[in-house]
Amino acid sequence: MTERTTYLLVDGENIDATLGVSVLGRRPHPEERPRWNKLLHHAETSWQQPVTALFFLAVEDSLPSAFVQALLAMGYKAVPLRGEGKIVDIAIQRTAEALQSREADVMLVSHDKDFVPQMEDLAGTVDRRTAIIGFREFMAADLQEIPGIEFHDLEYDVAAFTSRLPRVRIIDIDEFDPLEFI
Repeated sequence: MTERTTYLLVDGENIDATLGVSVLGRRPHPEERPRWNKLLHHAETSWQQPVTALFFLAVEDSLPSAFVQALLAMGYKAVPLRGEGKIVDIAIQRTAEALQSREADVMLVSHDKDFVPQMEDLAGTVDRRTAIIGFREFMAADLQEIPGIEFHDLEYDVAAFTSRLPRVRIIDIDEFDPLEFI
């Protein structure tokens, strides 16, 4: 019998676009990007099992070698893709569909509603844990409404950033800290 695994599927393009367009309103500086090693650590410690981390990225003609080498050094499997259309989405959808037949848990790092059918299928499987990681206020409503799926905030739960982001979010009163505002 093999040990259960968590598959961490990272839609790098979506996270980068959401961070730049929706959170910062500009292209993120390198120090403002997520610390991908913290995301991997969060996935490992959240469900206390080994993680296979797949980082999907669209490339044109050349591989972003320094970034890919950094991902590999952290323990990710880089999945550089080239082609027409939403190639990263297609690859993640195909991967999620392939995971349906495995006894494994799945964390998706994206805000994109294009993954709803696959995540519904995965979340609907008995004894499978599923989670979405990202910024809740920018998460597709359809993803948030999938029964049985967990949500992990990339900034607050994962602590993937070295400084606080300029986000406006709904705060549960039990989590309200007036010192954050005064």
